[in-house]
Amino acid sequence: MVLLKHHLKALRLPTVTAECEKVAAQAATDNVDHLSYLLQLCELELLERERKAAERRMKAAKFPTTKTLATFDFLARPSVNKMLVLELARCSFIDERENVLFIGNPGTGKSHLATAIAAEACAKGYKVRFFRVTELVTTLIEAKDQRVLARLKSQLSKLDLLVLDELGYVPATKVGAELLFDVIATAYERSSVMVTTNLPFENWTEVLGSERLVGTPLK
Repeated sequence: MVLLKHHLKALRLPTVTAECEKVAAQAATDNVDHLSYLLQLCELELLERERKAAERRMKAAKFPTTKTLATFDFLARPSVNKMLVLELARCSFIDERENVLFIGNPGTGKSHLATAIAAEACAKGYKVRFFRVTELVTTLIEAKDQRVLARLKSQLSKLDLLVLDELGYVPATKVGAELLFDVIATAYERSSVMVTTNLPFENWTEVLGSERLVGTPLK
């Protein structure tokens, strides 16, 4: 058994290492054949790997708080289309490279819904990154000043879903607005962007500072 565990460790099968004796004892009790025993161990290993991968994606997404659809009070916000939200949580819009825009007054649950749907995307295997818009603009300007903007844009281009929260609270500078627009334009039809804002689309020029930059709305 010591040699077996050594080999399993070398093969990087930690769950099989941890569970093999317990599963073997149960297999003997249930009179399970060797292949069924091996199948059970492989399934446990895969499930644990999927769980850890989902945890890594959640960590990489950098959500400010943990939110779920189960904790969203749809009854308190009857204007929210629950069926549409549940459909978005299936994440097929990401496969279609479509974008999602949540518009509403402060306190209506936009960030909660965006975070919860994005978390569902992480669980389903998609690469996600959450930014408050002011945070992203600051990060982009700093990257430009430090001459690492291309590297940052390359990282963002590899995402399946980019969440931009709270567009509109602080107007962007001309440089910041152009950098933000460039990120959105680069993602267009290549990946999905989810935006939450309290501004109607026609007022986005207040943030981006140019009608040219908002000439093509998100889907």
